[in-house]
Amino acid sequence: MPAASALRRTLAVMAVLPLLTLAACGYGSQAEDDGAVKVAAGAKKTDGLDSVRIGYFGNLTHGTALVGNNRGLFQKELGATVAKYAVFNAGPSEIEALNSGSLDIGFIGPSPAVNGYIKSGGRNLRIIGGSASGGVKLVVNPDRIKSLKDVEGKRIATPQLGNTQDVAFLDWAAGQGWEVDAQSGKGDVTVVRSDNKVTPDAFKAGSVDGAWVPEPTASKLVAQGGKVLLDEATLWPDEKFVITNIIVRQEFLEEHPKAVEAVLKASVEANEWINAHPEEAKAAANEQLEADSGKALPAEVLDPAWKSIRFIDDPLAATLDSQAQHAVRAGLLEQPDLDGIYDLTLLNKVLKAAGEPAVDDAGLGVK
Repeated sequence: MPAASALRRTLAVMAVLPLLTLAACGYGSQAEDDGAVKVAAGAKKTDGLDSVRIGYFGNLTHGTALVGNNRGLFQKELGATVAKYAVFNAGPSEIEALNSGSLDIGFIGPSPAVNGYIKSGGRNLRIIGGSASGGVKLVVNPDRIKSLKDVEGKRIATPQLGNTQDVAFLDWAAGQGWEVDAQSGKGDVTVVRSDNKVTPDAFKAGSVDGAWVPEPTASKLVAQGGKVLLDEATLWPDEKFVITNIIVRQEFLEEHPKAVEAVLKASVEANEWINAHPEEAKAAANEQLEADSGKALPAEVLDPAWKSIRFIDDPLAATLDSQAQHAVRAGLLEQPDLDGIYDLTLLNKVLKAAGEPAVDDAGLGVK
């Protein structure tokens, strides 16, 4: 299948994936018991807005958003403008929400950000900040796979066709000299596209031999007897690669820069607090996961998962460009024009005010 057709099919499939929103949920430490938002006395609306709609995943790799929500940091910076949250289970769903105008700002992985930018012809989103690096591992059944070469001929799960981890695994497999059809997942290794919620059961039942997955799914598999065969961070320079970015609707960025700046300031504050108070931050993220999903993570999953993620403000733009090239080599993407995908102006303004160095857009910023 030509790459363009493959991309269209991938995007079409992604577009219909379900969206899980938590409408009228509490707003971190700013919420009253009845769900009303507690606003500081004398606080004013930011940019005259009644609310800002912020999206994220119920994954530890979105810990910046989890902690920012839990501690009321977004609400604090937005003043009397209400921070409203939506929790998604797939990147394409979040992109669709952004495209439809039902979401203003979101935390999201690099592949859906790239796909969303390309799908809109570069007209609908911008990446405005970084959030996290790392937290992705290849976990295997040690009875079936004892070394990297043993992965050949086995069944390996990834979260979704064309998602960030799927692309990473396909590229790694190609680097081993193995041929795999990206669309079907068939070849020298069989790629099984499996939702992260389902993968632990599939692994336990033996229907997959391993999985290339983000946290906390990786640590859930380890808790079931799996072994970490490879940490994706070891494949990248300085062991850093983008796993979560912050995106915004371009129209919202143009019309409400103060609101965007407020969210970025809260994100930088959240990351600073996470890195200064790792144990408290871990507990806060888990508390928010429980509030969002009704279920907290057990310590044997939470502890190792949290340690493997770095929370940073730098979007690591050069690694996003590399990930896009991996998708091109896999046949899931035509050569993309990513010029203008970044606008780090407001982030660098926030970082300068905090006494931190500016971050780079790798030449892919708005000209």
